[in-house]
Amino acid sequence: MVFVSEFSQDRFMPQPVSSRELTVRGLIIGALITVVFTASNTYLGLRIGLTFASSIPAAVISMAVLRLLGGGSILENNMVQSQASAAGTISTVFAVFPALILVGHWARFPYLETMGLTAAGGMAGVLFTIPLRRALVNESSLPYPEGVAAAEILRAGHEQSERGARSDGLVTLILGTVISAVFSFASGGLRVLSDGAAVVFTSGSAVFRLSTGFSLALLGAGYLVGIAGGLAMLFGYVLSWLIAVPWLTAITPNTDHLAPAAFATWVWMHKVRFIGAGAIALASVWTLGELAGPVIRGVKDALTSRVGVATDNRDLSPRTIGLVAGGLFVVVAGLLTVFLLPFTSHVIVPVLFGTVFLFIFGFLTAAACGYMAGLVGSSSSPISGIVLIATVLVSSFMLGMDYVGLLPAVFSANGHHLAIAFTIFILSAIVASAAISNDNLQDLKTGQLVGASPWKQEAVLLLGCGIGALVVPPILNLLYQAYGFTGALPRPGMDPARALAAPQPAIIAMVSSGIFEHNLDWTMISIGLVLGAALIVLDRVLKRRALSLPPLAVGIGLYLPPAVSTTIAVGAGLGWWLQRRMGRTEAEAGAGTMIASGLIVGESLMGVALAAVSGLSGSDSALAVVGSGIAPWDTILGCLAFVCVCWWFVVRVRKTTGTCM
Repeated sequence: MVFVSEFSQDRFMPQPVSSRELTVRGLIIGALITVVFTASNTYLGLRIGLTFASSIPAAVISMAVLRLLGGGSILENNMVQSQASAAGTISTVFAVFPALILVGHWARFPYLETMGLTAAGGMAGVLFTIPLRRALVNESSLPYPEGVAAAEILRAGHEQSERGARSDGLVTLILGTVISAVFSFASGGLRVLSDGAAVVFTSGSAVFRLSTGFSLALLGAGYLVGIAGGLAMLFGYVLSWLIAVPWLTAITPNTDHLAPAAFATWVWMHKVRFIGAGAIALASVWTLGELAGPVIRGVKDALTSRVGVATDNRDLSPRTIGLVAGGLFVVVAGLLTVFLLPFTSHVIVPVLFGTVFLFIFGFLTAAACGYMAGLVGSSSSPISGIVLIATVLVSSFMLGMDYVGLLPAVFSANGHHLAIAFTIFILSAIVASAAISNDNLQDLKTGQLVGASPWKQEAVLLLGCGIGALVVPPILNLLYQAYGFTGALPRPGMDPARALAAPQPAIIAMVSSGIFEHNLDWTMISIGLVLGAALIVLDRVLKRRALSLPPLAVGIGLYLPPAVSTTIAVGAGLGWWLQRRMGRTEAEAGAGTMIASGLIVGESLMGVALAAVSGLSGSDSALAVVGSGIAPWDTILGCLAFVCVCWWFVVRVRKTTGTCM
């Protein structure tokens, strides 16, 4: 996604002397938005492996609320969106922690370890970005698309507030949220609406499956992903369920005599997903390789950057940074120790390795992710590639230390179970650090453009990480107990079709376990690597014709459940059609973006609420008012309701003009 900015150096907004910036009410509003977007992104991430950018919806909500309270300034709004953005990003730990469930090490998410490592990793990411700010933000020509777009929105909202213009952005966001929450309650709670439809048919011994979903969150996610990403994921579905699954079901013996649908699902889970993992790995590494030169230059510039002392360009003091970094080092070491002590008292070597690796690799990752975010945007920055590289590095280092006798024997016992679990635990902090680094430089760019005080913004980013980390463990526990993850259900008798896909944790568990146990399915992974190479070539050919087919999105489409990819494609197609009919690209904070964000937030929050009901009642169908006898009417009603929401989406966007501030 590319944003066209009118900002230039002479349009940087100097900080008004009388403007309020860091206020108590701003911190409270930011904290409340933080809880909402952390919960929403955690749910969405576990379901489809993607999250939505929280900066722009947070900015719209902040401007509307502060306008009602009176006296809000652009600087105060910027602080609120910075805090909420950091917390929405910290939820990226959903990509790692569930892997500890999948490998059988945890049966739940312990609050202290999960919250502590999430907060420490995220705060370390903030610290890593501070010395990079001048080199990669102030003294760089990087475009920072999301950061510039957020600044445009804050500036436009500030100008409208001064003119007394009416704000429609919050109303539109709330409408989307309410509609999505009601739809989700009817489908996931009352069970009167189906959440999807599928048709399975055979040709000889080959099994085909046509699927679609009725999830409004996925509809909104597809709208935000855009047509290129949506079509790429749809292509991944075609490769998976219309080519790979039929081919493999035709040549694989059905020794357990499963029904066609069940056999096709088994083949997809145990074979086709490995193809998707291979394609994702190669696409991620290729993207990193393409940016290797700029990243190296960015790191070099960051390390040689001079530290200025101007009041409007002041970072947190070196003393503060040193004290916070020292405290985080101790906290991380302590949490790693707590993780290992139930199994061994010989913790010094592995704890030192994990802590030092986090700080060294974390800083390099911060520079790489920060540069990529500035170059192509946070949404397009391949964090998944960084995670896969970190998984291979940590696993390989741990395996090497075990071979030379630096680790106690318990690490290699039971198929290296403790070594695998400890590797995943270290990775969780690295992921939090990388994700925050990827996002924070965008926020600091926004702050630079609107005249914010860098040190205040950095303090708020640290606070956002802490607040977001507080709600991550209970949300993870609620979602796991209510839905389970694909391949790991907390209770017998649960419906595996409603389990959360958790794609990134599954890949991390598969890769780390495979390295230690030497049992990766290299045949399927190799096919995925070859496919990834072909997709890279195809994408480069298409780019010469001003087209695109992102290889990473194709791999994700292969890996995710079929209804996910097709529904995201519907949302992407809806956005493309609206833009063509309206004859312009919609403003970043336009009605469509607000509705899409609301659809995601509504279903996500309702999903968390239903998870709480399920946890209290001990049943995942406690609110269901009908049994299975309603079929197929639930599918028909679900389809009609989904179509009606799509129609309302179109009507609302076409009737709304301007930037929907």
